[in-house]
Amino acid sequence: MTNKVKLSILGISFSQVQAGAYALIFAEENGIRRLPIVIGTPEAQSIAIVMENMTPPRPLAHDLMYNIFNALNIELMEVYIYKFEDGAFFADLLLRQNNTEFHIDSRTSDAVALALRTNSPIFTTEEIMQNMAIVFDEKEVLASDFSGKDTEIQEISENIEEVRIDALQKRLEEAIKNEDYELATKLRDEINRRETR
Repeated sequence: MTNKVKLSILGISFSQVQAGAYALIFAEENGIRRLPIVIGTPEAQSIAIVMENMTPPRPLAHDLMYNIFNALNIELMEVYIYKFEDGAFFADLLLRQNNTEFHIDSRTSDAVALALRTNSPIFTTEEIMQNMAIVFDEKEVLASDFSGKDTEIQEISENIEEVRIDALQKRLEEAIKNEDYELATKLRDEINRRETR
């Protein structure tokens, strides 16, 4: 049976260079690994609203789902991020209603938005953590303003195909040392893409 790794949400980072690109940053419980997952703007907004204890004037889509869960006595037992394939993470919702359990396939961003609203635990696999996580052994600092790093990130994005993989590895190590989540995520994804070709 696959070992489950419990995750907590550190925060959301965004890029002023690449419109609509957000990274949801997870931390493993009692560990130093960080798992960045790229999500869309609506999902990032829906997650940020809950994290900042804001209440929208009308229910968002995830608020609507939460209200339906409550009305029908459905409990979200856990979110399980179980697979990474073709550049996307896959998640499973474990729901319980009247002692009957259901597994529902979900986008990871939607699953996390619901987990936050229901205070449900989020898990992933040890394999995903080994292959996709980044180790940050310094303080848990989430950089949310990349204005000073925009030039380097833009340069990486435009020329990444031309950079040798050993140079990418070196830049990844530097990004990890500097806790530059956004740049580290781009580099990690490109290295993984090349290694699986």
